[in-house]
Amino acid sequence: MADKRPHPRGRRPAGENTRAALLDAARVEFTERGFDGATVRAIAQRAGVDAAMVNHWFGGKDGLFVAALEIPVDPTEILSRILDGDPEQTAERILHTFLSVWDANGGGALAALVRSVASHEEAARLMREFLGRVIFGRIVTAVAPDQPKLRAALCGTQMAGLAMVRYVIRLEPLASADPHTVVAAIAPNLQRYLTGVL
Repeated sequence: MADKRPHPRGRRPAGENTRAALLDAARVEFTERGFDGATVRAIAQRAGVDAAMVNHWFGGKDGLFVAALEIPVDPTEILSRILDGDPEQTAERILHTFLSVWDANGGGALAALVRSVASHEEAARLMREFLGRVIFGRIVTAVAPDQPKLRAALCGTQMAGLAMVRYVIRLEPLASADPHTVVAAIAPNLQRYLTGVL
């Protein structure tokens, strides 16, 4: 027989409605407080669910952040792929990874976010935190010899600029260039930002 006891006040059963509620709450919390200020506890409380549901559905705060931005990547998987190999070829792996994701959907939600950054401070903050903290902050920490914050910011300029030119402005011939051409052209500069002398 099904359990007929009421759920605790403010809680939802673990299901798709819980996932949707967490995403809605996360978008509000990340927009209002930024990545660092938004806590799993506050997001779960806003959604009316147990904080453990964040791990259950998204694997943690990073996964929830990326899902809330509707960017079709798993940061843990991407970071593992990028950091597995020769540190001096990290830039090539970054570019191949991101181009494979972005090209598959014409830039997708990340391109939409890039379009918004000039006119919406919330979008700009989310972009800063996605590139600076969730992705490049961790890559740089693993491979850079010094100045991790500067290096992460420089990497962010390269990737945000690439997204803008290839998917938003669609400047030719870069917009239609094959990924190998793009990687060959950009990787040396991106690698300098990661491990070279600044």
